[in-house]
Amino acid sequence: MENKPLRVPPKKRLYSLDVLRGLDMFMLVGGASLLVKLVALTGADVTGLHQNLMRHAEWEGFRFHDLIFPLFMFISGVAIPYSIETKIENQVSRKALTIKIFKRMVLLIVLGILYNGIFRDGFKDGRIASVLGQIGIAYFFASLILMQTSSIRSRLIWLVSILAGVSIIQLFIPVPGVGAGVLTPEGCINGYIDRHILPGSLHKDIFDPEGILCNISAVGITLMGAITGSVLRYEKLNTNRKLLYLTAAGLAGIILALLLSPLYPVIKKCWTTTFNLLAGGVSLLLMVFFYLIIDHWNIKKWAFFLRVFGMNALFVYLLNHMVEISDINKFIFGWLREPLSWISLPHGDISDVFFSMSRLALINLLLYYMYVKKIFIRV
Repeated sequence: MENKPLRVPPKKRLYSLDVLRGLDMFMLVGGASLLVKLVALTGADVTGLHQNLMRHAEWEGFRFHDLIFPLFMFISGVAIPYSIETKIENQVSRKALTIKIFKRMVLLIVLGILYNGIFRDGFKDGRIASVLGQIGIAYFFASLILMQTSSIRSRLIWLVSILAGVSIIQLFIPVPGVGAGVLTPEGCINGYIDRHILPGSLHKDIFDPEGILCNISAVGITLMGAITGSVLRYEKLNTNRKLLYLTAAGLAGIILALLLSPLYPVIKKCWTTTFNLLAGGVSLLLMVFFYLIIDHWNIKKWAFFLRVFGMNALFVYLLNHMVEISDINKFIFGWLREPLSWISLPHGDISDVFFSMSRLALINLLLYYMYVKKIFIRV
């Protein structure tokens, strides 16, 4: 199987991919906060849940909130074979595809700089690195790898090379005055590279979590997604065997990351290879689960709400940052705060829950309107 071409036309769009992307965005724009508030109504201590769902690990470690960004990158990778390979099969030239994904990368970098507030804060020392830029760069290089390879084996070689290369750089190349393998904010080679090469200001002053080496490492998790998409597309394997192989790969990534973590810590902010393996493994298991339920078993009606979020993910991301949705929410529903205060609960505040739900409902109504009108903001 590994040496045979993987170019098999897809029968349909992956519904599960849109749903999983939608869940990721839903949690990012308010779903996680709503869940914490709902649990608080039971009287439970939500301190740990709040930290896990809404805060990144300070440095070493892994929380659910650390998964949101790499999961999105993994999902973008899964979509690559369904887009790039389909176009190649339809006789679109690789040169034209390369130009297209290069323009996409540049546009995402520009949008990321705008997202950083360069007009608001001024052009001097504006931050260049961004989440959107990292997505664009990783997608570009993962797509190039797919266009130049035709088997899972060759793509796995690329993946192992990228992850091994990042590991060697982080563990064995010394930072002047610090030494090699010092994985601290001040000592990691990511920060040294960013301080000397990355233009503009750094998000954390001494390093940038979307810096140069982080971008290279992030190609790895995007390529993991692309390989996953290639397997799902491969029609000469039945679905059960596909999902068995992918589940085994996801578990292997998680186990390997945990085994290596005492010597090579899981650190999102400098995108260690162990972080890639752990986040990629969890993302892969989530993809398998959603694919099994939605695309294989065809149980999908429950997921339409999330699919609406997933079909306009870029728009949701920008909207959540650039528009004060909470102010609009208060403008429409603010008059209900006093009547809601009459409802006495033993624990928590029902008005906080209501306004979190109404804020998400407003976003969903807008997205549903765009969905019905077939308005999809993509680059």
